[in-house]
Amino acid sequence: MPHTTIPLLDWLIIVCYLAGSTAIGLFASKAPKSAEGYLVGGRHLSWWMLLLSIVATETSTVTFLSLPAKSFLDGGNLTFLQLTFGYITGRLLLTWLVLPIFFSGSYLTAYEVLQNTFGKNVRSFVSLLFLVMRNSADGLRLLLTGLLIGEATGFDFNVCVLVLAVCTAIYAGVGGVASVVINDCLQFAMYMIGAAVVMTMLLTDAPGGSGEVWRFAGETGRLRLFDFDPSIFTSSITFWSGLIGGATLTMASHGADHMMVQRYLCARSQRQAGWAVGLSGPVVALQFTLFLMIGIGLAYWQSAGALGYDVTRGDQALIGFVVHKLGVGLRGLVIAAVLAASMSTLSSSLNASAGVLVSDLGKRFLPDMTDRGMLFGAKVATFVFAAVQAGVAIGAYYSLAPDSAVIDAVLGIAGFSTGIVLGVFLLGAVLGRASEAAGMIGITLGLACCCYAKFGINVSWPWFSLIGASVTFVVGYLVAQATPPEPEPS
Repeated sequence: MPHTTIPLLDWLIIVCYLAGSTAIGLFASKAPKSAEGYLVGGRHLSWWMLLLSIVATETSTVTFLSLPAKSFLDGGNLTFLQLTFGYITGRLLLTWLVLPIFFSGSYLTAYEVLQNTFGKNVRSFVSLLFLVMRNSADGLRLLLTGLLIGEATGFDFNVCVLVLAVCTAIYAGVGGVASVVINDCLQFAMYMIGAAVVMTMLLTDAPGGSGEVWRFAGETGRLRLFDFDPSIFTSSITFWSGLIGGATLTMASHGADHMMVQRYLCARSQRQAGWAVGLSGPVVALQFTLFLMIGIGLAYWQSAGALGYDVTRGDQALIGFVVHKLGVGLRGLVIAAVLAASMSTLSSSLNASAGVLVSDLGKRFLPDMTDRGMLFGAKVATFVFAAVQAGVAIGAYYSLAPDSAVIDAVLGIAGFSTGIVLGVFLLGAVLGRASEAAGMIGITLGLACCCYAKFGINVSWPWFSLIGASVTFVVGYLVAQATPPEPEPS
């Protein structure tokens, strides 16, 4: 997809967005004075802010640009929406089964609770697993974001990555999680407005009128929603993989990944945290519907010969439309919206990683660390992880960028690791106390089975979390029956 020259007004809008987003994050929340204020916002953030933050955090630039491709490409349709059936179901189950675990004490991270069941080593191992997987995966997402923005604008890839990392690290590093949540709310509004602008233009300016878009969608099968194929090996989303696999996937990603759990720990109460996570499922479903409808509109424009640019990959369709078809001003607004989707995920990742490093690992090896020391360490760690993720993105660009299969593999492993951790959490909830061996052996075999499912027999990805959680739980439970539990902490 050839890029075009971006007019000065659009650049001004983009620069103003980056500067404004950074400034709002810095000044909209008071600088935290304690580790609790920095890592969990003093536990007083409103449920509706946490709701928008949850949705914005799980919506990366890759989601924003790639989801329309599901309905844009030949054979595309709405079957991806079946995944949201599981998302809604899983989040409701999460509020009942998992959320009470995190409100049984005053925790700073999700993995603190594991020490009560399995001891320090399991907590440390899971924390380290989170840091490696989270920063590897989000570094690769930053790579993909930089590639897409660079392709569209002609801007240097390295500059795209560094600007995003630096701007995000400033407000996340100084203001802590409260700053991140405030910016997430603004960024949610930003990218949803951008999506609405694109959808409106696709309909109002469609050759032949908006009715032709829906006629085309019906004739090409793009409005198909359900697929009841029972196979677990099909690469497409089916009703069963969407409902069952999607439910387990969302329980894992939102119940065992500290980047999401951190939002619940910021809530005023378990009830408010439940409102935030429970309502996020329907909001994501509506958001996905809008993105897929954009893909249908783009497909119609292409069939009518109205796009005016070549699309070699599905994720180029939307950004190409923004660059080539939107007018001056609107183009800058929507490109800023694309950046907003990236920054919302990146900022949450940085702050969550800092919390896990300082609270789960730092306090173990530096038990005399003061609250002030934790606060300082978390701020420094935020900037360090920004550098790490930028380094992963730039390093992968020069070594792996042509090989998308390698990138997909790493993202896949990072994705199913949360299912394994969910199995550990559920094991702890059932057993109360268990041996370290139960946790470690369960995790190891869960990881091995997921790797075999992905690389050995090629199971469809929505099932990974269910496989990981189930194997980890069953194996851990059996080992726990044969080994004495860890002693009560003194």
